Amino acid sequence: MKTRREFIKISALGIGAAAIAAQSNKWGLGSPLFAATKKGNYTSATKIVSTYCEVCFWKCAAWAHVDDNGKVLKLIGNDADPQCNGRLCPRGTGGVGMLYDDDRLKTPLIRVTENGKQTYREASWDEALDFIANKMKEIAAANGPESVALFNHGSAGSHFSHLLKAFGSATITAPSYAQCRGPREVGFETTFGSQIGSPEPTDIRDTRCLVLIGSHLGENMHNGQVQEFSDAIDKGATIITVDPRLSIAANKSKYWLPIKPSTDMALLLAWIHVLIFDELYNKEYVEKHSIGLEQLKEHVRPFTPEWAYGITTIQPSLIRNTAKEMADNAPSVLVHPGRHVTWYGDDAQRSRAIAIINGLLGSWGARGGFFMKEGASIPDFPHPAYPKPAWSWHELLNGKFPFATMSVSNTFIDASIASEDNKHPIKAWFIAGTNLPVAIPLMSQMEKALQDLELVVVVDTMPTEVTGFADVVLPECTYLERHDDLRDAPHREPTIALREPATEPKWESKPAWWIAKELGERLGLHDYFAYDTFEEVIKWQLEQKGLTLEEMQSKGVVVLPRKTESPYLDPKESHQFKTPSGKIEFYSSTLAAAGFDPMPVYTPHPEPEEGFYRLIYGRAPMHTFSRTVNNPNLADLMDENTVWVHPKVASLWGLQEGKYTYLRNQDAITSDFPIKIRVTERIRWDSVYMVHGFGHNRKELSNAFGKGIDDTQLITKVLIDPLMGGTGMRSNFVTFASTGAHNEEEAAI
Repeated sequence: MKTRREFIKISALGIGAAAIAAQSNKWGLGSPLFAATKKGNYTSATKIVSTYCEVCFWKCAAWAHVDDNGKVLKLIGNDADPQCNGRLCPRGTGGVGMLYDDDRLKTPLIRVTENGKQTYREASWDEALDFIANKMKEIAAANGPESVALFNHGSAGSHFSHLLKAFGSATITAPSYAQCRGPREVGFETTFGSQIGSPEPTDIRDTRCLVLIGSHLGENMHNGQVQEFSDAIDKGATIITVDPRLSIAANKSKYWLPIKPSTDMALLLAWIHVLIFDELYNKEYVEKHSIGLEQLKEHVRPFTPEWAYGITTIQPSLIRNTAKEMADNAPSVLVHPGRHVTWYGDDAQRSRAIAIINGLLGSWGARGGFFMKEGASIPDFPHPAYPKPAWSWHELLNGKFPFATMSVSNTFIDASIASEDNKHPIKAWFIAGTNLPVAIPLMSQMEKALQDLELVVVVDTMPTEVTGFADVVLPECTYLERHDDLRDAPHREPTIALREPATEPKWESKPAWWIAKELGERLGLHDYFAYDTFEEVIKWQLEQKGLTLEEMQSKGVVVLPRKTESPYLDPKESHQFKTPSGKIEFYSSTLAAAGFDPMPVYTPHPEPEEGFYRLIYGRAPMHTFSRTVNNPNLADLMDENTVWVHPKVASLWGLQEGKYTYLRNQDAITSDFPIKIRVTERIRWDSVYMVHGFGHNRKELSNAFGKGIDDTQLITKVLIDPLMGGTGMRSNFVTFASTGAHNEEEAAI
């Protein structure tokens, strides 16, 4: 069936013959810091260049070692960086593979129709940018600049956010809020008045008891946390892991609670019951810093461990023993808030239950609990005030999700579907650094939106699934080829890290700052981009902090003094929390006033039909979602995902270790590709597990195409969190199928 915007295979164009473009010194390559040495036929690095990793959000500071031909030889951690302590994870060290991946996007592409068929043709940068700028002007004239939206992830997002704000649009979203961490921000803010943010202010290195609920440290390789996790184990900390799967963290734990999926709230309420009724909570801390204890006590009175046992399958004695372990180690105890917490639709309330337990134990602001983080507050480069948009993302909520503090990506998709009821239509998408088809569920909605949009621009380094829907594809260079914003990640101490290009951009790829600036100039926004190179911006910002570019080039990272003396609260002093009451709120009058439960409530969630199993997905230490699966260095470590199946289930279905199967979900959606079977007792019988990010259907991705299953394809049932719009994605069930949906001639999306 012909559609307005057909999915296009870039591979059909034979992209890849473009020669490496000659570049001038305007890219500002980093300064050499030591001389070359030669040993036989091997040439060592002639310089090291400061950078920070872009393979995940942790952004570890590193040194790129470069030889005299401009080739990046290796990446090592920066010893001065407290976020990585001089050590990179497998993804960080494998970042060089991203730079030298021959499958990279190499030149701008524009959608055209030839002989009745939609395809791409190569274009110059001037042609591509002129096309985009003219379309943006047309759309703004007809619908207002607010109708141009941005989906972003990673460093490129700040540059395109600046462009859209200067253009007059605040229609900007990051899928990571609604699809990942948003519920925990609401849960903790309504309890402590503060969000968690990134990186999380978890004092794992000094904790005496660490509780992990669906948080897979050691698999979700958040570098600093994993190092601290290892330190905590070495120091004899008690580890409690709640997970239907024997994860790496569970394998290191004193207590593993193999909970029935979707029943976490029952366990949390039972823990609260034990802490209060056995008088194990931190009485001095609670009396000094909180309100609502009596209301909470009456609320959890019926939620005994015996009650929870019938729901969670966790023995009452184990619930009591683990609650006592937490209390015995308080306040040096940490119930981890998690990262990807969009599960069952009541996720903000589940995160609030986690926050309440931390409040009862006195861990907020305590050594070994949560520290008070500080950032460096880097000033913006001077520019005029942004014009005030006629409307922003708040209007897209249509009165829903009153506790959303950031934009909700799925509301952007809904607003992009043509409808007479749509008061604030979105007509254009910029997509930077996020592969939407494998990041956001409900692909059918996204496909409708993509057909109604007037312009889709994708900025990426790789020909991912989303590029096939673009009107214009712009090849961004990798983080090793560009300047970017100074890294200011609030932590125990404020730090600033520098990213400079270690080598020149390959092919015709360009940095995001340059793309945004060039579009800004074409849109008449020069005053917002009053610099020739981004190095000028960095140099100015450093001067405002009393630093020089030369100093940063030699150090890579600087650690600044805290404005407050300690990252921990003084237990003898009162503290003003940023809640309406100024206290930790076990009972939230704010939630009650908005018509929501003021305290967490257990609600049963859907169960699988006979022959179906709950689909659980997770992470691998060598990959970041789907963005690294094609990286040749990291694909060597793991090139496909597997499906974990309990031996009882394998026997029932006749499944064999190492063989392949297709999966079909409750809505009769069958996976494009098969997945290898792993038979293991490390997973409950009622669930199956796989690593997220595989099953790519783009043949242009030579290392990733057809390897394993894309779990997002099977997530067609989504439970929406009413507080902030998070997309709960763990209410999908799968069974085993002998054939799949993949067609060799035309991959399904």
